[in-house]
Amino acid sequence: MNTPSEKPMSKLMHTLTPHIICAGVADAIEFYKKAFNATEMLRLPGPDGKLIHACLKIGDSAVMLADERPDWSSFGPKTLK
Repeated sequence: MNTPSEKPMSKLMHTLTPHIICAGVADAIEFYKKAFNATEMLRLPGPDGKLIHACLKIGDSAVMLADERPDWSSFGPKTLK
């Protein structure tokens, strides 16, 4: 019986995969690269230049990130206070 091959990204998904929303997520990505030796796996910019989605690899885990988008009711912690 054939089984579908495991996709490389699924190896990074564990019990909990954080998704961080913040203003200026491109700066946050650079911070995580320096602070945690993160590897950027994916960056998906929107037409306005804000990142709709990004994925970093830290150790053997994925961290998802996106710019806050008030028009989508998606806010970062500074905006939410």
